[in-house]
Amino acid sequence: MLGAALAFVLLFRKLGLGATLGYLVAGALIGPQALRLIDGAQSKLSIAELGITLLLFIVGLELNLTRLWRLRRDIFGFGLVQVALCGVVLAVVVRLTGFSVPAALALGLPLALSSTAQVLPMLRSAGRLNTPFGERAFSVLLFQDLSIVPLITIIASLSRVPADPAAPPGWMLALYTVGAVLGLVLAGRYLINPLFRLIGGLGERELFVAAGLFTVLAASAVMEALHLSTALGAFVAGVMLADSPYRHELEADVEPFRTVLLGLFFLAVGMALNLHAIIARPLFVVGLAAAVVGVKTLVIFLLALLFGVERRPAFALGLLLSQGGEFGFVLFGQATAAQLVAPEAASLVGAVVTLSMATTPFLMMLSRRLRQDDVMERRDDLDGPEKAEHGAAIVVGYGRFGQTIVQMLIGARIPVTIIDNDGEQIDVAAKFGLKVYYGDGTRLELLRQAGADEARAIVFAMDKDQLSREELETALKTFRQAAIFVRAYDRRALMRYRGLDVTLVVRELFESAVLTGRKVLGTLGLHDDEVARIERVYRARDKERLAVQADKGLFSQEARVPFLPDRPLEEYED
Repeated sequence: MLGAALAFVLLFRKLGLGATLGYLVAGALIGPQALRLIDGAQSKLSIAELGITLLLFIVGLELNLTRLWRLRRDIFGFGLVQVALCGVVLAVVVRLTGFSVPAALALGLPLALSSTAQVLPMLRSAGRLNTPFGERAFSVLLFQDLSIVPLITIIASLSRVPADPAAPPGWMLALYTVGAVLGLVLAGRYLINPLFRLIGGLGERELFVAAGLFTVLAASAVMEALHLSTALGAFVAGVMLADSPYRHELEADVEPFRTVLLGLFFLAVGMALNLHAIIARPLFVVGLAAAVVGVKTLVIFLLALLFGVERRPAFALGLLLSQGGEFGFVLFGQATAAQLVAPEAASLVGAVVTLSMATTPFLMMLSRRLRQDDVMERRDDLDGPEKAEHGAAIVVGYGRFGQTIVQMLIGARIPVTIIDNDGEQIDVAAKFGLKVYYGDGTRLELLRQAGADEARAIVFAMDKDQLSREELETALKTFRQAAIFVRAYDRRALMRYRGLDVTLVVRELFESAVLTGRKVLGTLGLHDDEVARIERVYRARDKERLAVQADKGLFSQEARVPFLPDRPLEEYED
């Protein structure tokens, strides 16, 4: 399984299609439906689901109760309406395919859920989880996880099988949920945090790893014993440790297990894919998968507009959450056990969910194009960087920012290769006798053509928000010999690149704004020493705010403006 994952993820990464699709295809190929190298997809799926549990724990570590309270409108407003509306519309769609009303509800409502295992890693790798867009997507996913209990209750109420006297009723499950969450909160404060303080004092790395995994699995086991969502238990445990001084070490210790198990989860999903069912009824599977993606994109897009999101981010949010979710497989199993649908029908709809998951990487490529507002046509009359003589430096983006850097390099007689994707800008540069090569400088193969393998410095100086965290991380890993400099469009971009081993990240307007502020203060009569003091305190406060916003969100209470009118400057100084 690991060998197949390695081969296909490498291939699909090279093709720009993302790791998730590589895992799904690898699983389908080695599974019982194709080459039959490995059997027992369901048993492997149950183990690999620990990857989702660990993912929710790590996400919980990046949040805290204050931030969750701030997100309550998106969680219980947007999330609730999305699950209800998408579930009802998709149940109607399933009903139109010939299923009974109870069966349509049992299959349609779970299709309203999206893939936490697929969406959250994409947001984290792109550095967008702590942005308003990422927080809204996370809020919807969190409510979807919370909704599993009421969805199980709905399916149980429709069941054709006599009720299991040992199974708790729906209202008791709700009480269990509240009690379990409160219990985990108390355990986190009075048991887990003291435990980590004790282990931290001993300095034993192995104990830290064991304690981190124990915390996740113990919280999940408590929830499973109560017939609740194991992922919810792990998430609550993470939130309880979000303010712990050992948070970063915990995340680093758990992350490798999360990565491997989540990859195995998608492999197992691919192995469980019923290829024979797809071959037998291809129009049904493809048609219903297209309906799921289309309905969810449209509904979430319209809801996002109602909740005040701009048009393009709203459409991108719809695309991001348009696939079916992994918890759908659990609920389809419940529907089968309740004799609402035949096992063959559940397998067929499971294939629909898997196929919808496979569309997400392609939809995200479309979403990125929309975000970047890439409306320029290809200019075949312009030279690409493959024709450039390799220089010591590469500058990507020849706008008002990149021009200054290029001119300084030329002034130092340092050979530089310039890349831009704006044909008109290249034409203007040519009139001034400067050669700029045409292309998208964020693409790895194009940077190689420009000589990035030998370059000593690479500068990403593009306008707006064109460089994702994933693209920057790939460049850092590929061109290790080069010092990499990045122009950040705003503080959100600065937060997105946080933690990467970049030589320098510069907010494009920060230094010029500070300089202007100094001149304004001087004009208003402040002494130079006082102006320098205000600048020093402001820079320190701004740095503190960036750290808080990266950890707790852009609009967290702790990240208030650097200076307040009713507080003297002395209160802000150390």
